[in-house]
Amino acid sequence: MKIRSVKPEDADLLIKMLKQLDTETSFMMYEPGERTATADDMKHRIEQWEKSGSLFLLLENEGDFAGFLSASRGEPRRIRHCAYLVIGILKDYRGHGYGAMLFQKMEQWARENGITRLELTVMAENEQARHLYEKMGFIIEGKKERSMIVDGIEADEYYMAKLL
Repeated sequence: MKIRSVKPEDADLLIKMLKQLDTETSFMMYEPGERTATADDMKHRIEQWEKSGSLFLLLENEGDFAGFLSASRGEPRRIRHCAYLVIGILKDYRGHGYGAMLFQKMEQWARENGITRLELTVMAENEQARHLYEKMGFIIEGKKERSMIVDGIEADEYYMAKLL
């Protein structure tokens, strides 16, 4: 298993992995079939990601992608020290420590790039993810009540953060 930064030429495989994630869990933002980005759209997003000073890590297994972690850095100076995180790992690769590996690599990047606050949200019922985030030093700062509707049911999210 290898962790590396995304490149524009990864667009097709990245879309494929994201669409698979959409079908494997109800804890991600997109529902199955809702993601419409083309390879060209994704290439453009990756190029914009690189220009913004943000980070997008891929978990690669023998040429296929098994997961990702993105750290979207704030653009205005007042929030340039913050990064908002999103992580997703395919079902077959969960529970093997890869999430912690992605977080460790991202945190190293954050420290090297002047990021002192990491933020994320997690659905309240996603105990496995919340446990990982707490293990990585994140704390719950607040609750977004009824912030999502998943399979017709209202769901809460927790705001979590870690100060470096």
